[in-house]
Amino acid sequence: TWALFHEESPMNNYVLSHPPGIRLFNYTATFRRESDYPLTLQWLPGPAYLRAPAVALAQKEAWRRRGYGPVLYLQSHCDVPSDRDRYVRELMKYIQVDSYGKCLHNRELPSERLRDTSTATTEDAEFMTFIARYKFHLALENAICDDYMTEKLWRPMHLGAVPVYRGSPAVRDWMPNNLSIILIDDFDSPQELAKYLDFLDKNGEEYLKYLEYKNVGGIKNQFLLESLEKREWGVNDMTLPNYLNGFECFICDKENTRLKEEQEHKKSRGKIPAPRPHIAQFKHMGCPMPTPGFGSVEDLSEGDSWKEMWLQDYWQSLDQGEALTAMIHRNESHQGRFWDYMHEIFLKRTRQH
Repeated sequence: TWALFHEESPMNNYVLSHPPGIRLFNYTATFRRESDYPLTLQWLPGPAYLRAPAVALAQKEAWRRRGYGPVLYLQSHCDVPSDRDRYVRELMKYIQVDSYGKCLHNRELPSERLRDTSTATTEDAEFMTFIARYKFHLALENAICDDYMTEKLWRPMHLGAVPVYRGSPAVRDWMPNNLSIILIDDFDSPQELAKYLDFLDKNGEEYLKYLEYKNVGGIKNQFLLESLEKREWGVNDMTLPNYLNGFECFICDKENTRLKEEQEHKKSRGKIPAPRPHIAQFKHMGCPMPTPGFGSVEDLSEGDSWKEMWLQDYWQSLDQGEALTAMIHRNESHQGRFWDYMHEIFLKRTRQH
């Protein structure tokens, strides 16, 4: 029995986003709700995290008067499959975006301590206080896949900033109410999005509607509340097991059941059928081919680094999954032969085309 625990984005292993890759496993724990042991809400401690009070609008307005932009961008991992920088670069033409990370850097954090990457990746109190000043946070995941949602989404909601989001196409299923985030893909262009953000920036009453989920009874989404209640593991909660330990126990239970069914099959001399193997499915982690953050593939130049890196990586990962499957079927145990199998798959695919 092979079990896959993969909490990271598909960016780190696109081989698992193709059927030949994911079917190498029996059981899965991934961000997809369809996986055997879903980790979808691994970045959300609970409803109280969402209800944390926001910085008063008057304070945010005061920071705006001091020259801060309405929109924050904070990324130091550039050149990712979602191609987020290309979109943000275009958005910057139409609205002020304060970018503190290595990507599209145009503003300095106020202290050396805050500039430390290790500080920015934790919920450091000083860091959180600083970024909470902003009305909007650009929350763009590094890869696009159903149910892949990280702290980039939940942290701004915790702080009371409105996420301007691109990531999971199914993100609305998990939102506390119908008006809590702004989806980039709802707008025809970065210019149209900028117009709407500018409108909310200038109309406090409309802006505050996006924070009503923080009020008593403001979380209306029963699916979200029930999902948080049902999960057996906790996030930063010492009273509950973590999801890794939980998955290990889940696999033990499945193995014990399988062994018992095998014993019953043998005892019955074939009258009771043997247990059928549980095989992971494409929907357990399947993610679409990367697309440009702005424009179409046809618009990109031949030497575009994103195009050369991520489109090739996505399709090469399909070959990798098929090569691994072929190795297993042939009982190949020599790791060094992997590239021989890759070459074989490549030649086969070339002949087909």
